[in-house]
Amino acid sequence: MATATVTNAELLKRRENAVPRGPFNIAPVFAERAEGSHVYDVEGNDYLDFCGGIGVVNVGHNHPRVVEAVKAQADRFLHTCFHVVMYEEYLRLAERLNELVPIAGACKTAFFNSGAEAGENAIKICRAHTGRQGVVAFERGFHGRTLLGMTLTGKVKPYTAGFGPFAPEVYHLPYAPFFANPRKHSDEEVARLCNDALDRLFAYHIEPESIACLIVEPVLGEGGFHPLHPVGARILVERCRENGIVYISDEVQSGFGRCGAMFAIERYGLEPDMVAMAKSLAGGMVLSGVTARAEIMDAPGIGGIGGTYGGNPVACAAANAVLDIMAEENLPERANAIGEKVMALFGKLCATYDFAGDSRGLGAMCTIEIVGAGGKADAERAGRICTSARENGLLIMTASGNCIRTLMPLTIGDADLAKGLAILEKAFASVA
Repeated sequence: MATATVTNAELLKRRENAVPRGPFNIAPVFAERAEGSHVYDVEGNDYLDFCGGIGVVNVGHNHPRVVEAVKAQADRFLHTCFHVVMYEEYLRLAERLNELVPIAGACKTAFFNSGAEAGENAIKICRAHTGRQGVVAFERGFHGRTLLGMTLTGKVKPYTAGFGPFAPEVYHLPYAPFFANPRKHSDEEVARLCNDALDRLFAYHIEPESIACLIVEPVLGEGGFHPLHPVGARILVERCRENGIVYISDEVQSGFGRCGAMFAIERYGLEPDMVAMAKSLAGGMVLSGVTARAEIMDAPGIGGIGGTYGGNPVACAAANAVLDIMAEENLPERANAIGEKVMALFGKLCATYDFAGDSRGLGAMCTIEIVGAGGKADAERAGRICTSARENGLLIMTASGNCIRTLMPLTIGDADLAKGLAILEKAFASVA
């Protein structure tokens, strides 16, 4: 272990004095460096990382190809603003994403910064394209922390409490039955309930002719890692098409190989009208994007979308490297292999501990619920499991309070994966 020149405790005290309490932290440690699936803190401690910067480093920390691309672009120029002087890196990345998204016909792409910006600009573009104002999102969905992002987000605490009033013309569908567990609900039941929910929305809240778009995560992120039920997903696409509503697949967390395909919606064999993306798009650099059919993307007038830093050249260079890595290392397929091992452990834990509730996943985007008496969410015990794991060298976090989720880099080796899962299994035993 390296001799620390500064300790985590010293830095934590400085954090408490200099930074507000609002930004949450899952671990009281400070990174010194990171590589692959490992993070090393300032005291020299080595942690296996099952958080991945909350789904940002699917290609691993500091992948050599990404670092090389960043350095090469930084030597040329850091920023011109695409709106002032354009650059080829932006164009090349847009061209590649236009081909990669599961949308038929000619597509176009615009770049922004955060996932929230991708979602907001997606909605702006849809409103310009349709001439409509209404937007439909889901309970338990998460789409960011800006005003419109919070409005779209379907959870009060901690995301929207005390921050209103919110943006108008946003309506929420119930997450059930669209995200129903296929093991517990038949296709026929899900179809009936989904159509009933849409009929109620159209009858009592907003007529379909006033809805510009529907935005949905193929797998709920902060909402507990619930994958869309295949029938629910199909009905959403069909009803949107019937009513001229643009279907936005929010792939901010589920995209770029995480769910066993480049984009999670591909696992359903469905075609969205638009894809919003961020997180692992640029391997740790700040970048987001929106891709859709050309006629949709061209709806806003010149100057209607954009931003000073959107599509930064260094971030675009990193993203082009990420796409190379995804293809060459076949990371979507790797995600499925990782997910099989994770779900095997989760099945074992559910059979062993009464506090281990439902487990579910799509590719390597997996979760296991921690529950108490009567099946109620037990966030306190879930937190103790995460703490025990960290104390034994594994970084892992929750979603929706009581759902322990896996977002390890898809480049993780078999030995590190097995070691991390063993630590997690030990953490479950420690709180039994």
